[in-house]
Amino acid sequence: MPVLAQFRASDGYRFYYRHYPADGRPKARLVFIHGIRSHGEWYTRSCEKFAHAGYEVDFLDRRGAGLNTAYRGDTPAFRRLLDDIAEFIQQRRAERGWLPMFVGGISWGGKLAVGLPYRRPNLVDGLILLCPGLVPRIAPPWGRRMRIALARVLRPWKFFPIPLNEPELFTASDVWQRYIADDVRGLREATARFLFSSFALDIYLQRAARRVTVPTLLLLAEEDRIIDNSQTAAFVQRFPGPVHICTYPNAHHTLEFEDAQHPWLADTLNWLESQLA
Repeated sequence: MPVLAQFRASDGYRFYYRHYPADGRPKARLVFIHGIRSHGEWYTRSCEKFAHAGYEVDFLDRRGAGLNTAYRGDTPAFRRLLDDIAEFIQQRRAERGWLPMFVGGISWGGKLAVGLPYRRPNLVDGLILLCPGLVPRIAPPWGRRMRIALARVLRPWKFFPIPLNEPELFTASDVWQRYIADDVRGLREATARFLFSSFALDIYLQRAARRVTVPTLLLLAEEDRIIDNSQTAAFVQRFPGPVHICTYPNAHHTLEFEDAQHPWLADTLNWLESQLA
């Protein structure tokens, strides 16, 4: 079972994270970042398996999401979200600087993972991108985007629906679809300020891609209805650092909700071992 704790960011905001201690002497540390709709509780199964394999795991609930009820669905700016991750990692490195550090970005969280080496260079030793939201198939309608841009100036706290509220977009499993539908902590709306920050982050990533010199593992689901796989792969292949890509036939966006024996987890562990060899 994870240990639930809080981290205080430099602006005073306290966000929750789940810590999974490694079995035995840790090989490396993994820090995971969830998507726009999800939170850390979705990913307990894989985190426990990583911990059993000898990795220290921290799964952060993004400010305003998951267990974090203050300023729900909001953020001051995307750079503040990047700084939350960077400050957390810096503290972890101060505690055990000898441990290699890998950041895993899931869905929308993949955008933050890719932006991190540009915002704070030399913090991480590798990236794991699980169906990252770098090139999405789904976006708010044009008219709503205009209203979001206007509200960002006049009413930045105004809420708009996140265009990912159908559980079947994430998984084909009836069990997990019901879990998503009934999830009281899942984010269904976000402020104009948050959504505008997401658009701004897309522009930022065009520059940030040139600074990802660390090894990157990209995992894609063939039946993904949320992201564009071919364009996402092309985007990641622009990174100067080495890139390894796995695409899983018949899999859907949230790999966590595939069958327990699905190979994505074993492939990730094998890639990690190759980086530590």
